[in-house]
Amino acid sequence: MTIDAALFRYYHGITEAFPPLAPDADAQAVRGRFSDVAKAYARARSDAVTAEDIDIPLEGRTLAARIYRPKAARGTLPLIVYFLGGGWVVGDLETHDGLVERLAQDSQCAVASVDYRLAPEHPFPAPCDDALDGLIWLAEHRSRLGLATDRLAVGGDSAGAHLAVVAARGANERVAGLVGLQLLLYPVMRRQFESPSCIANANGPGLTNEEMKWYGARFLSGETPRDHDVRAFPLSEPFERMPARALVVAAAYDPLYDDAYELQRFLEANGGRVEMIDARDMTHGFARLHSQSGAALAWLRKIGERTGELVRG
Repeated sequence: MTIDAALFRYYHGITEAFPPLAPDADAQAVRGRFSDVAKAYARARSDAVTAEDIDIPLEGRTLAARIYRPKAARGTLPLIVYFLGGGWVVGDLETHDGLVERLAQDSQCAVASVDYRLAPEHPFPAPCDDALDGLIWLAEHRSRLGLATDRLAVGGDSAGAHLAVVAARGANERVAGLVGLQLLLYPVMRRQFESPSCIANANGPGLTNEEMKWYGARFLSGETPRDHDVRAFPLSEPFERMPARALVVAAAYDPLYDDAYELQRFLEANGGRVEMIDARDMTHGFARLHSQSGAALAWLRKIGERTGELVRG
């Protein structure tokens, strides 16, 4: 199996249309390029889903969020709280709009995309604090938002999956069983670069080892976490309570491919139930690229539909 040809064409087009940034480019420049690429390849939102922007008022800050609801769904919708990927440094509600809209449509659940604070302006532990506090706020306000109060999931892609794992663990330590499902797309777990998948896929496409090192350095550019701080290193300590059931998605041509399976083993060792989806022809970040690749769209549909089944099950 090789990388999907349509994804190859997408990456070639990116290289031609958006020249690489200078090696010393700062976070603002990297953010701007990421946003510009997303805008250039964005498609109009589907009529099958509504989107409502809300504010999440927390102590000392307010987070923006967007709630997507599939129009065809019947009854009171379960909620999936979603954290966008981007190395804790880039990305916003707009760059991930298409991905989250598609997830809402295919899962037939409401999905709340949370725009947490980004490093390096707000390094660790700020993104982790925002993820947990935002999740708790949304859980507490489900009734007011017209959502089901007995089924709650949390999800994310890449660094957003890291935040989802942290938030689900923290929430369930506060209220046992609050989060019933974790949706974790090509998660960042170890930030180590000697695994077989890091060596095989060190130069991308989609993500390189050097990019991952750059993102990680900015995430941890403030307070230095302890080696066993599970907010920074989710696999460093066993769970106090059984982890929420997980649907973990791995992309075969991704430096983080091995992270996904290490997370599976860790959750299962702690008593959790884990289901894997191995996207054998995909790269890191493929879920955002579903408008560019029929194969990526098919994988994302499978992910969304299975998520909906597990949330309701």
